[in-house]
Order: sequence, then structure tokens, then C-alpha cells
Amino acid sequence: MANILNIETSTIVCSVALSCDGQILDHHENYDGLSHATLLSQFIDNALETAHRKELQLDAIAVSIGPGSYTGLRIGLSQAKGLAFGLDLPLIGVNTLQLLTVTAMFQEFFDDDVLFVPMIDARRMEVYTAVYNSALEPIVSPQPMILDENSFGDLIAEHQLVFLGNGSEKAKNVIKHHNAHFLDNIKPEAVNMLALAEKHYREQRFIDVAYSTPLYLKDFQATTPKKKVL
Repeated sequence: MANILNIETSTIVCSVALSCDGQILDHHENYDGLSHATLLSQFIDNALETAHRKELQLDAIAVSIGPGSYTGLRIGLSQAKGLAFGLDLPLIGVNTLQLLTVTAMFQEFFDDDVLFVPMIDARRMEVYTAVYNSALEPIVSPQPMILDENSFGDLIAEHQLVFLGNGSEKAKNVIKHHNAHFLDNIKPEAVNMLALAEKHYREQRFIDVAYSTPLYLKDFQATTPKKKVL
């Protein structure tokens, strides 16, 4: 196993966790949603101080690469790139939808034939989503989706679907089916990146420190102010 610094900033949660040989040694979280740029550097410094105090040599930096908040993803990946470059470490990119799914799997027991539908809130009735089986294999690839009562119609007719993530509240309002189940309070957090980050490290699945970009899934769209400011 490896010593990995994990960074997660894809939603309103800003979090950092230091993992060593499958254990979390240090972690920091903030749920306010407006302080990523301010807090992330301090969280990282705290985790690095813990590593120094315990005389640990980091093996890799892991960061959530999206989908999620444009601003949050840029902040997290920028910091992760700087660390990886400065410390000459490999960089691991963790898919946020897979992270949500793994978090749910660790929280409760599910039958093997259950399908997981992680969702990250986007605008209006849109979410970023995918569908994974219990082996974390994609049944539906990550994509933006506008939800309505027919979403996942073919799958939900034949499978138990577990909806989770902050976008699942939208699904709960429109998807009414006996095979639809909803998990509350599943958030992407650095402490839950451990399993995926370790797997990527074992398989030497690293992303480019210089040229990697967040998994946005769609182009950024700026909003137009409703009132003119003089």
C-alpha cells in the first residue's frame, strides 16, 4: 500500500485526507461551500505537517477530477498539480461519480444485482450522472442529463436503482418507481478516496501533471446578471 495525499473539491465540500497503508492518518473537511480557495492550502499544509511529523514519504497525490463544480475542480486540480510537480510525485485522478458510488457501497449492504446512480447537481433539472454495477463497471457512462419521469426507464424496469449524491433530490421529485431507492447525505469526501486512489496507484494509472484537465462533461456557461450594476 501507499502513502497518498487525497484532495476533494468537486462540490460544496472542501476536504483533504492523508492515507497510509490503507489507514486515514489525518483529515480536514469544510462544508460551507464558499471557502475552497482559502481553506484548501491550509488543509494541505496541515496534512503535510502530519506526514513530516510521522516521517512519512508520500508516494502520490490524488485529486477528484470531476464532474462537479467548475471552480472547485479547478482549485483542487491546480493545487494537486503544484504539489505533484514540486514533490516529484505521480498524480492520480479520481472520478467523482465513482467516489460517490464507493462511498455508498461502504455505507450499506446491497445485493450484487443493484445498480448505483450517483448524481451531482447541475443547473435546474440537470445533473451529472452515470450508472455503475457492484463491480464499479459503467452501465451508463458519465454524462450530463436533464431529468424527467422517463429517465432510466429501461434500466429501472429491470433493476433496483440506488440514487445518491446531491443531485438525487431532483430525481426523487420526478422518478416515481418501486425500483427506485434514494440514499441521503452521500457526499464526495477525501477520506473516502482511499480505496480508489490505492487501486489507481497499484495499477499505475496516473494522469499528466502538466496537461490533465478536470472532467467537466460540458462546457462552462456563464450566467448573466439580472440587474445592471453601474
